[in-house]
Amino acid sequence: MRTVKDSGSVGQDQREDARKGEARRGLGFQRLNTRAGTDPLASEEYELRDSVITNPDGSVVFELRGAEIPKSWSQLATDIAVSKYFRKAGIHGDAKRGENSVKMLVHRVAHTVREAGETLGGYFASKEDADTFESELGYLLVTQRAAFNSPVWFNLGLYQRYGIEGQGGNHYWNPQTDEIEETANAYEHPQCSACFIQSVDDDLMSIYELVRTEARLFKYGSGTGTNFSQLRGKQEKLSGGGTSSGLMSFLEVFDRAAGATKSGGTTRRAAKMVCLDMDHPEIVDFIEWKVREEEKARALIAQGYDADFNGDAYHTVSGQNSNNSIRVNDEFLRGVEQDGEWSTKMRTTGEVVETYKARDLWRKIAESAWGCADPGLQYDTTINDWHTCPNTARINASNPCSEYMFLDDTACNLASMNLLTFLKDGVFQVEDYMHASRLWTVTLEISVMMAQFPSKEIAQRSYDFRTLGL
Repeated sequence: MRTVKDSGSVGQDQREDARKGEARRGLGFQRLNTRAGTDPLASEEYELRDSVITNPDGSVVFELRGAEIPKSWSQLATDIAVSKYFRKAGIHGDAKRGENSVKMLVHRVAHTVREAGETLGGYFASKEDADTFESELGYLLVTQRAAFNSPVWFNLGLYQRYGIEGQGGNHYWNPQTDEIEETANAYEHPQCSACFIQSVDDDLMSIYELVRTEARLFKYGSGTGTNFSQLRGKQEKLSGGGTSSGLMSFLEVFDRAAGATKSGGTTRRAAKMVCLDMDHPEIVDFIEWKVREEEKARALIAQGYDADFNGDAYHTVSGQNSNNSIRVNDEFLRGVEQDGEWSTKMRTTGEVVETYKARDLWRKIAESAWGCADPGLQYDTTINDWHTCPNTARINASNPCSEYMFLDDTACNLASMNLLTFLKDGVFQVEDYMHASRLWTVTLEISVMMAQFPSKEIAQRSYDFRTLGL
């Protein structure tokens, strides 16, 4: 006679068998916006448009004439797609041939995602389901109901569709060996995630290794954030004698490196987040870093230097290539409320370096943010209270835009859906939205599994956690 426990066990086994069977069968997809045998990209009317982007002085930054664009797209959408996302050269080995149609762009990414899903296995129950998936994805892209993050547009499909290769040295998950391996070609396993969080140790080689991995991320269009609180302050001793050159000196190195790298090989600037805990010995210098540099820029502008952000004045000063955020915990905030004290501590020994009135530091933060919009605040206690994987490790930092808060050495692939396009006669089409959400979750999952990452640690954690942002 079975006990209740036995029955539960049998039910659990049956559910597990069902899950395994579903994994073997793959996923089914239904057509909501497209028809079998028709090209989803043909659902739009097209016209030839020019895209010309100029500087304030009238000089031309970018120009492409006669691009094939859906009539429903705005000129702004046209300029972004044509100047940023169209591949400009190298198609099938031709140095002068680039993409000139949204159809080419959408087909490049949609068909490559579909192929990857088939190659990796388990995603599609049949060829018909794969066809449906690709058609529905293409339709959502060309009608602007949804969009990938920039690295997908920059990189995905360049090797598979056009034979374009790039320098290897990054890392990906190999489904044949079930191991993290090094890439030989940057575009066979493209960089797809926009958002990265990386760690750094209080070690010279670790610091410069981070400079290298940041450069790799910027090159292929991604942004990255790091908490630099482990780096010892300028007041602290080195093991070999003498004192550390300090956190701020290294942050200036990172700032210059980011400024020298065009993200994705385009005119887009590198995206970078610098986080620092409130008890770091150099917290005051960090709080006032940007506002002091802003004062220098204003002095140069007053003497006749160009005031444009890309002009000589801002190019001369430091701190212009990152978002800066301070990690404040509840203990510090209570100190502000109660007019208490706050101490900074050595990274190596934990000894108190200096003690301040908490409200004095709070005012410095407010005045600096008023003067130059930085530093921002990240509420460390609340962030870790809301941790979705609390039994792993703490959350120390975010990506440059701060919508991605997760473990160090992880990445997140983003996509966006335009909710207004799901309105019909003032009524939100829930079924359409559910259909698109499911399709895009699978799309992001495939893109994570086929992608490359700048380090083994990030590749492994991306495989383990599959962090997606929709």
